Formats: sequence, structure tokens, C-alpha cells
Amino acid sequence: MAARGARAGAGLATRNATTGINVSPILQTGRNCWRIERADRLALIIDAADYFRAVKQAMVEARHTIMMIGWDFDMRISLEPQGATIEGPNRLGEFLNWLTERTPTLNTYVLQWDLSTIEALGRGALPIFITDWVTSDRQHFRLDGVHPMGAAHHAKIVVIDDAIAFCGGIDMTADRWDTPAHADDDPCRVTPSGNPTKPWHDATLAVDGDLARALGELARRRWVLATEEVLTPPPANAVNWPAHLEPTFRDVEAGIARTFPTHEDREEVREIEAFYLDAIAAARQTIYFESQYFASRAIADAIARRLAEPEGPEIVLVMPEHAEGWLRRKAMDGARQKMLHEVWQRDVHGRFAAYYPVTAKGVAIYVHAKVTVIDDGVLRVGSSNLNNRSLGFDSECDIVLDTELGGSQAERDTVHAVRSALLGEHLGVDPATFKEALAET
Repeated sequence: MAARGARAGAGLATRNATTGINVSPILQTGRNCWRIERADRLALIIDAADYFRAVKQAMVEARHTIMMIGWDFDMRISLEPQGATIEGPNRLGEFLNWLTERTPTLNTYVLQWDLSTIEALGRGALPIFITDWVTSDRQHFRLDGVHPMGAAHHAKIVVIDDAIAFCGGIDMTADRWDTPAHADDDPCRVTPSGNPTKPWHDATLAVDGDLARALGELARRRWVLATEEVLTPPPANAVNWPAHLEPTFRDVEAGIARTFPTHEDREEVREIEAFYLDAIAAARQTIYFESQYFASRAIADAIARRLAEPEGPEIVLVMPEHAEGWLRRKAMDGARQKMLHEVWQRDVHGRFAAYYPVTAKGVAIYVHAKVTVIDDGVLRVGSSNLNNRSLGFDSECDIVLDTELGGSQAERDTVHAVRSALLGEHLGVDPATFKEALAET
């Protein structure tokens, strides 16, 4: 692959392990995150091929509860289109049926945003297509319409027995599967009906420990708000960590940041917006964003203020060439163009650059990932984009790892390696080659 810049920019600043780290944690409970909890293992998963496989492996271990909270689900998708390596059927709906039939103690709960007709058409997401897979009274499917008019439930969370949880940007629906190679004409990158789909870049996190239990609590809160059904936490179950999934971090603390809009008697939560603004203000050397959209005035202004500083950070934004779908393109591309133009005008020191990735043949890769790396000391992965909807109108959930919460230099080095791996994927080089080039220039 290669990366095409919307505007050329200066090379990324050289990493300084001593001076490039923030001296105090950015995360503050009650301000820019809900909870800070510890995970024994935390893994960054790049692209849906590894994610779907990891979810399938973790679900095989489920004994009590599988909770799936999301923007969209398509029960027809294949979890391992390259060939099944894990027991059980390969299509999501059939797999969930098999799990409940095999395990008499297991309940599955699927909570999906109450999609508008326009959003649902052609996606296999209308209720008639989803309820077909329900074959047991221990399978529970609900549409979540408890939100302001026009808002969306956008968070993507899967929790298995409160022991392993996944939270990030990847929806378990059609058109999402891809590998980091983003190979042109990949025969596995197709819709459930067999039509080719575009290359797709995405990211999520897998966690265990107290962090997974906290996500389970958050998922149950969402369920009761949508259905008024109170769910009991599952009893302890030692779900095995997926064998193929190498933890990126071990024994780390991370925060859960949320967005909830004001609705009925529920107060709004803007922790994600507070995190973005605090992180941009705290950055010393580099800010790296991956986002589906760039349409927030507050974030654009915060970036512009840092670019005006003589010694401010260098900022790189990776996003799709265009928004997905004609409606989003009409609504979002105009705002993005305006925001980018204003930021570039205020970039007097030449420290801002925006790019979109392409395949080897030059086909634009759709960037759906929502990732932030600050000074190689902070890593955020979640469902929120750099747009106004994610900051205060839609429901969102992000995970933030801040190495200043007592972390070691090894953790900071790992965050640096994560950023190098992401940029290496977009540039079509291995992370070591990219790291060497960065150190030299």
C-alpha cells in the first residue's frame, strides 16, 4: 500500500523518549473518563479478519452470557471467510444458535441501534433479517430506540462472561472484513451474497480483567435503558484468552470514556470530547489520528491553536478519501473540506498533514478506524470520530491507555511501536523499516 496526502507536510518529528512524554496523566475520572480499570491483557486488533476470529474463539468459551451492543449486526457474515479454524458454524447467526444449543446455561443478548429505514435498506439489517436466527428463548434480540431524534447508538462492544471484552470501531456486519494487507481483489472480501467489497481499515481492542468486567456493567446498563430488563452479572468463568491473539500490553490500567446525549431524564455525558481536548492541549511532540470523519469545530480549533505555537506538536490525520455512502458524503465531506482548509490556513509552521491510504493498485482504502496516539504515551481506540455527533449526540465508547498512570518505559515503547505499525501498514512497509526512517529524518 501507499499513502496519498491531501497536502504534503514535514516529516514526523524524531521521538525523544525523555522529553516527549507527558509529565502527568491525561485521564481523570469524572472529567474525561468514566472509570479507570486494570486489564491483565490488552490487545490492539487491526482489521476485522483477526477481530472476527478472536470473537469467535472467545465465544466458544462462553458459559453464561454473551452481550453484543452495536450500531449494526448482520447475522449472515462469515467469521472466518479464509477457512474455519475454530469449531462451530462459520456464519454469525448460525454460530450463536449452535452455542446456545450446545451450552444450556448460556444466554445471548444482542442490542442494536434502531436503524432508520434509509440506513437499513440493503444491509440485511432490518429486523426481519435478524430475528430469523433466533431459535431459543435464551437468545435475546432488541432494537434500541432510546435516543434523541436523529441520534445513533454507535458504540461497538462485545462482552463474554464479563471475562473478555472487545471495544472499538469494528461493527460485526457486512463489508467490514479485511486483513492488514488490504490485497486488491481479495476473494474473501465479499458481502454475504458474494459481491466484492472495498478495502477496509479498522481497529478494536480486546481486554480482560477488571476492565472487561466494567465493560460488562456498561453493556448491562445500556440493556436496561433500552428494554427496562435488569440483567444479573454472570458468575465467574475463566474464559481462555484466544490463542492466536498476542497481547499488546500486560497488566495495564486504562480508562473508559463515553458520550451519551441528553434524553428524557438522562443527563448528557461528554467524556470523549473532554479527552480529545485535554489530549490535544497536553501533546508535546506528536498527535496521530485515524478517523472516519473530521467535522468538529471544537477539535479543529484545538488543533489550530497548537499549530500556531512555535514549538507545538506535529499532527497527522489519516482518514478515508470520501465518506461512505451518498448521504454521509453529502453531509460530512463538505464539513471536512471546510475544517481541513481552515486548519491548513492556520498551520503557519507546516506541522499538519492529512492522508488517505490506498492499495497497491491505487484503490482508496476506507478508513473506519478511530485511533489516537499522543506523544507515544497515550493510545485511544474506540467508536468515536472527530465529528460533532461523536462528541455529544450519538452514544460512543472509547478505551484510553495512558502510560503516565504508573506505566513503564516499556509501555511507552509499545505505544510507539503501535503507531509505527499503523503507519507502516498505510505506507506499505514493515514497522522496523518505518521506525528506522523516522529515526534518521
